[in-house]
Amino acid sequence: MADADDVRRLALALPGVVEVDSDGFDFRVADKGFVWSYPERQPGRPRVIRTDIAVLFVGDEAEKQALLLGEPESFFTTAGYDGLPLVMLRLDRVDVGRLAELVTDAWRMRAPQALATEFDEHLAAR
Repeated sequence: MADADDVRRLALALPGVVEVDSDGFDFRVADKGFVWSYPERQPGRPRVIRTDIAVLFVGDEAEKQALLLGEPESFFTTAGYDGLPLVMLRLDRVDVGRLAELVTDAWRMRAPQALATEFDEHLAAR
């Protein structure tokens, strides 16, 4: 079972990542967000930052739908995210290994190509 501390540790281990000051967690690479705390909105109530749920950049609608349909116990979306390449992940429904894959994939889609290539070469050299 993963949590916000795991998100933070995994995101900050990736090259070029900056944590933006927030009430939860918010990570960017090259000024592009790739994983952050879910800002839950309910009508007539103030927004609540949910650190037990991560919003992940997934690249495109096909990947979003694959995650939503393939792992509905872990992933969900809301109307406010319609048309956006983002999914919400219930952290307590994934292990740290799966979270590492998801965070790294989100980072890779947002990182500059040169940085992602350098990272891949570093991994291959290990």
